[in-house]
Amino acid sequence: MFTNIHTDQSLCANVRMNSMAPNPFRLAQVVLNIKTQQQVNVKKGGGVVQVKKKGGDDVKGEGKSEKNRFFNFHPNSYEPMDNIRCAVVTGANKGIGFEICRQLALEGIEIILTARNESRGVAAVDKLNSSGISNVIYHQLDIIDSKSVQNLVKFIESRFKKLDILVNNAAESGIVYVDINKFKEGGAYMQVNDDNVDNLTGLIEEPYDLGERCLNINYYGTKRVTDALIPLLQLSKSPRVVNISSAYGDLHWFHNEELKHELHDIEILTEERIDEVIQCFLRDFKVTKLRENGWPLTCSAYKVSKAALNAYTRLMARKFQNILVNAVHPGYVVTDMTSQTGILTVEEGAQGSVMAALLPDDGPSGAYFDKTKLAPFTLAERPI
Repeated sequence: MFTNIHTDQSLCANVRMNSMAPNPFRLAQVVLNIKTQQQVNVKKGGGVVQVKKKGGDDVKGEGKSEKNRFFNFHPNSYEPMDNIRCAVVTGANKGIGFEICRQLALEGIEIILTARNESRGVAAVDKLNSSGISNVIYHQLDIIDSKSVQNLVKFIESRFKKLDILVNNAAESGIVYVDINKFKEGGAYMQVNDDNVDNLTGLIEEPYDLGERCLNINYYGTKRVTDALIPLLQLSKSPRVVNISSAYGDLHWFHNEELKHELHDIEILTEERIDEVIQCFLRDFKVTKLRENGWPLTCSAYKVSKAALNAYTRLMARKFQNILVNAVHPGYVVTDMTSQTGILTVEEGAQGSVMAALLPDDGPSGAYFDKTKLAPFTLAERPI
């Protein structure tokens, strides 16, 4: 299902490999064994959720309100809690996030599918349940709302006691389409590069308020969720954090050489400095000084947000030696965010993230996956 993962020690010198690995730069090919799921019939009535597996006994659990859909049942409730692996996927009601939930659930992981909009989140879980996948529940999460994040933390604490996998998928593009048809006719996101910035006038726009929101979600929101869930991840035997990145996060989009090397040099970079860089970008963005000060000129806020996320990924890997923290570029995938343009299906786009979530304990940390291949954090250009 996956391509063999190759790495170059000279290019990936900052990637941390687990000290227990016999060869620090060996990463075996990860092959996901998709399990055949038993058909599950769910009957709701009188506040109780009944789950009947084919060839098995009924499993009952006290269900909460239809509105919340925090179903208090576990199809494998006979297993000790320590043996049950659970994952949180943010922004998971559709697209890549939804598909990550589906693929991880088929691996036997208990999934907490999160989304800001409750009705869409519930509908996503219903869709998975109706396909026979029962080990998925919904919990509301707005990653820029601290109270919402804390509600999720409390839920996981009471329900699972720990967290094994966090997939940070929630993101926004920060742009609006002025003429979507012409944008698609011109090559869609294949044409979004700084050399072509003038030709994109009248096709897409990036208002300051959307750019600011993009950074609040893509970087600060992701950081808020991750920081809040770290204590629960540290209780896991094999914790994993997967940050959905992008080729748009590559530093070649920056035209300020000093800034590029500063963001690339993980030995001197700090979270405080990342925050300073973002605030500096927002000031320049507001007064239209992006070109003058060497910032990306197209999808600017999105590119800065993903570059910041890449840097944060590497810092987290260094800080938390017992957690595998990696960034994954899913590829140019056909989703709503890309206006249904792209060259990969969501099934293909989710593969790298699922692989990173299921890495063996001697896998890399602080690494970048270009789809399913281990690749360097690079200053050079690479295809989207």
